Amino acid sequence: MTKVFITIDTEYSSGLYTGPGHTDRAENYARSIACLTPEGPAGITHKLELFARHGQKAVFFVDPMPALIWGVAAIEDIVGPILDAGQDVQLHCHTEWLALAGSANPLPSRRIGRNIADFRFDEQCQLLAYARDTLIAAGAPAPVAFRAGNYGANDDTLRALAAIGIGYDSSHCPALPASACRIGLGPDDRDPVARLGVIEVPIGSIGALGGGQRHAQITALTLAEMLAAIHHARDNGRSSFTLVSHSFELINRRKLAVNRIVRRRFTGLVEALAAMPGVETAHYAGTPPSFARHEKPSVPLPASAMRTGLRMAEQLVSNTLYGAL
Repeated sequence: MTKVFITIDTEYSSGLYTGPGHTDRAENYARSIACLTPEGPAGITHKLELFARHGQKAVFFVDPMPALIWGVAAIEDIVGPILDAGQDVQLHCHTEWLALAGSANPLPSRRIGRNIADFRFDEQCQLLAYARDTLIAAGAPAPVAFRAGNYGANDDTLRALAAIGIGYDSSHCPALPASACRIGLGPDDRDPVARLGVIEVPIGSIGALGGGQRHAQITALTLAEMLAAIHHARDNGRSSFTLVSHSFELINRRKLAVNRIVRRRFTGLVEALAAMPGVETAHYAGTPPSFARHEKPSVPLPASAMRTGLRMAEQLVSNTLYGAL
């Protein structure tokens, strides 16, 4: 069986932050976590109900850093529904919140940075320990996996994760060589690999026309491309394939309007996975990605002019009708 990891980065928005009060927190929650719209919720409760309806599993990478400003209750409101639904909570971290936290910054130096890779090894250990402990204080089991905000990790991040007892990282995105990720892996590193005391689990990808790759994110691929990529992974004996989404990805957060094209993709993905032979969705808690030494790197789904053309047309319609996230 090929394990498919539907991973959802679940986070308040530092970009929408306007102040430390309860009203601001509630508004941010409504736009970034619950995603409340005139058509109903399209955030984590919507996704949890969809997974339950089709008997599928998902991994929610939850960012606890806003607790610096709003307290642990802000994270409890996220963790509780996920655990009640029997889904997996793992650790995410957006260090942009440090600039907003002021004197609540847990680092003695009060240093700030956009990505965790901007910090020294010892500072990363302190930040990751704070984030882990806050997530646990919010009711989550001790996390075993991590993803950096903006994919912005480096090799010191992996060393720091190993030092605090977290065994998996999923910050390397082979299809985005210009991303904020500074881990010393390249575009051909597409399979889980042991590195610096942890197992690095790359984000899935497909081949792109003209060379390169396109990352397996709900907003970046059509439903047909995602399903073709998963079939390709299964048929070529890959042990796992990782997809990325976000808590707010089915809506335009500023307009609070459902993006029906992206929502249709997400719903279709969950429905198709429930009926797909040789594939199962999985959690990091209990059924993490398996690690095996491959003789050569796995090959992503080859590029297709037809699939690419259909995606470009669909993206044009989506952006025209619904705008940016």
